[in-house]
Amino acid sequence: MRRVFTGLLLLALTAAAAPVFAKRAQDVKVQINKQIKANGLTIEFVELVEDSRCPVDVDCIWAGNAKINVRVSKNGKSKLIELNTMPETVIASYAGYKFKLKGLLPELRSNARVNRNAYVASIEMTKMK
Repeated sequence: MRRVFTGLLLLALTAAAAPVFAKRAQDVKVQINKQIKANGLTIEFVELVEDSRCPVDVDCIWAGNAKINVRVSKNGKSKLIELNTMPETVIASYAGYKFKLKGLLPELRSNARVNRNAYVASIEMTKMK
């Protein structure tokens, strides 16, 4: 019985001492037709492809989707990636990072037109292991 207890105690201590690697995620915001620098990358919001999101002042059956094209560059090489708000699990990757479109502003309203130059994308960058 003593050996079982000692074994369980050692197992618990070993598990508690195991390193935990948290994902290093960073949220960046970039306006359409602008670029930013983050973690050695240049991120440019190139194009709004689609914006069928449900206006905030309307009850919709479906949340809709916003689709954007983003150019990510590093050391003179670049990749055009497509990001969507729906489905939320769609993630693109480049240069050791995963990218996910977390949100797009401004929110749509049923009685207002959006200036296409006013869009700002919120993108989550996560360093891959």
